[in-house]
Amino acid sequence: MRKYFGTDGVRGRVGEFPMTPSFAMKLGWAAGKVLGAEGIKEVLIGKDTRASGYMLESALEAGFSAAGVNVALVGPLPTPAVAYLTSTFRADAGVVISASHNPFDDNGIKIFGQGGYKLTDVQEQEIESKLRIALEGGMECVSSEALGKARRIEDAAGRYIEYCKAVLPSTLSLSGLKIVVDSANGAGYKVAPAVYKELGANVISIHDQPNGMNINAGCGATAMRSLCTAVLEHEADLGIALDGDADRLMMVDHTGAVVDGDELLFLLAKDAKAAGYTGGVVGTQMSNLGLEQALAAIDVQFVRAKVGDRYVMEQLKSTGWRLGGEGSGHLLSLDHASTGDAVIASLRVLTSLLNQGTTLHMAKQGMNKLPQVLVNVRFKASHDEDPLESASVQQALTEAEDKLAANGRVLLRKSGTEPLIRVMVEASDAQLAQWCAEHIASALPSA
Repeated sequence: MRKYFGTDGVRGRVGEFPMTPSFAMKLGWAAGKVLGAEGIKEVLIGKDTRASGYMLESALEAGFSAAGVNVALVGPLPTPAVAYLTSTFRADAGVVISASHNPFDDNGIKIFGQGGYKLTDVQEQEIESKLRIALEGGMECVSSEALGKARRIEDAAGRYIEYCKAVLPSTLSLSGLKIVVDSANGAGYKVAPAVYKELGANVISIHDQPNGMNINAGCGATAMRSLCTAVLEHEADLGIALDGDADRLMMVDHTGAVVDGDELLFLLAKDAKAAGYTGGVVGTQMSNLGLEQALAAIDVQFVRAKVGDRYVMEQLKSTGWRLGGEGSGHLLSLDHASTGDAVIASLRVLTSLLNQGTTLHMAKQGMNKLPQVLVNVRFKASHDEDPLESASVQQALTEAEDKLAANGRVLLRKSGTEPLIRVMVEASDAQLAQWCAEHIASALPSA
């Protein structure tokens, strides 16, 4: 079992263990030792716009250097950009300092291996074994002549912009489209608007003034109201929302309605099917039943993985399929990127709309979502007690499932990135789904 790595790297509140400079340095050293033994000589480090990124970047740099691994620094860039640049710069590994959609006072560290793919569970367990040694005082520095060196890459953003632009076929242009882009005051605040502008779109950019503390604050893919409003105010064709590290995509159609990851995944699958794709689609336990039904209607196979894009990726690798994602907006299109990439996913959607000569509003009509209610309950983490096993929670769960019968489903799970219990209820009746979710949530012990 991994102690520090969750579903998306190591995360926590800045200044509290494990998000301290001391821990970050030792994590860098441990990763350097493990990956260095696999032949890694250089690691590329990127970050989002959180103020704490500077501190953690310096600590990681010191740890990797002490392990004898060189470091290339790219500054604020989307997580998928770091994954891509890790490959194109021939770096042996990549690190992203980001807590994705979390508040600014959280941060995280996630590591990519060669080719820009996330580390395997086995690699993360090996790093944790080395990390335990470092935390107990056993961190050793290589000799002075073997220390890792650091360099800055100045043209990283430009390279990523050109890579994204190439996703749109050269026969197509975004000219004539008015698009509102919400960068969540995060890592995509420069590159995302630039991509759409250079492809010809009339771009209205919002939430693109990061100050180190406003990332995800009432904006981006987890807070869609301001984007919906902006699309209507500017009479735009559509809106595009990223999260803090730009690996999640949510969209808004011209009516101001949100188009989520499940709906976007259906659009991508339908387009791929029309182009001759014979594989299936990987979703998660949280994927809306409407997605499964819509894919079945166009004869596309669908399987559910555990929640988390790493598990979607594992299923894609085992099946050989190329498309997968989550309702939260993590979309994987392995023909174009090795990880979830909001900008690239949006360009795939735009390509489909342009080819069909239709609008986002019309294109999403092929999928009917079932009402789905998600309630998050923050709890005090404890290794001794599992809040999901309490008698009151089990009773509430039984009562909810009795009411739903065959007309819905319940999913209870712990978040892999925050001390949250996620209560998801899906039903044909929206009011029933709401009641069941709140009934179960009220039985959970909250922090």
